Amino acid sequence: MASVDPSNVGPSSTQTDTAPSTNSTAEDARQEDTTTAATGHDGNAASESKAETKIAVSNLNFWYGDDTHALQDITMNVKANRVTALIGPSGCGKSTLIRCFNRMNELIPNTTLEGSVHVNGQNIYQADPVAVRRHIGMVFQKPNPFPKTIYKNVIWGARINGYTGNEDALVERCLRQAALWDEVKDNLHGSAYNLSGGQQQRLCIARALAVEPDILLMDEPTSALDPVATGKFEDTISELRSEYTIVVVTHSMQQASRVSDETVFLYMGRLIEMGATEQVFTRPQQERTEAYVTGRFG
Repeated sequence: MASVDPSNVGPSSTQTDTAPSTNSTAEDARQEDTTTAATGHDGNAASESKAETKIAVSNLNFWYGDDTHALQDITMNVKANRVTALIGPSGCGKSTLIRCFNRMNELIPNTTLEGSVHVNGQNIYQADPVAVRRHIGMVFQKPNPFPKTIYKNVIWGARINGYTGNEDALVERCLRQAALWDEVKDNLHGSAYNLSGGQQQRLCIARALAVEPDILLMDEPTSALDPVATGKFEDTISELRSEYTIVVVTHSMQQASRVSDETVFLYMGRLIEMGATEQVFTRPQQERTEAYVTGRFG
């Protein structure tokens, strides 16, 4: 693989031994942007249209084995400093797609990827995956803190990546960004396992932020949380959008409408519609989208 300057790359995406298509470029994805023109979460259509493209996906296809074509010809752009929600019924390809943004699907045997994923204009499949992943954070469906103290959970990734700055200041900053500092500041050296599920999930955000990523990927991050913890987590997402590009998979259409600027509707491995969240939920352009968001299936 060709090496790249990691400072120019945000997230990373998965691939098998099959090389990505050389005919697909970030410019292709920009020209084929499927985003519908409409106002965004903040109601500012002009700022939405001028937003920088952080992730450009072009003609992306993904297979499990020889028969399961999980993603089919996905072309889309994810804008910088926006929250983009991926919605759709179970099995539609949401988690597969988000894991293509950090190359986690490469850990699954007998999978194949074709197409391209560009981050900051560079094809992440022609980059060193370790360098790419240093600039991406991921929060999973269930909280997965390390069996260490709260402090060590936050600082661990920074340490192994050679961080030489003020560790105490970094831990505090990341915990504040994750809206957890006030709840744990007097018990930083206590076990992370003593935190509630919602606190553990916000700790996982703080841990991801400590390595200074460009992009945060979240795969159904609140599915195991109660409503109060979910609300706090959503507030955290809203606070982080000004500094990070966030992509979140969710089964909750209500959550997508609350936290996201743009929404992507997937169905049976295909991208059916992408646009400003308010437009997708109130004025969808596709019949399947309208059927899904109005609860007629899924």
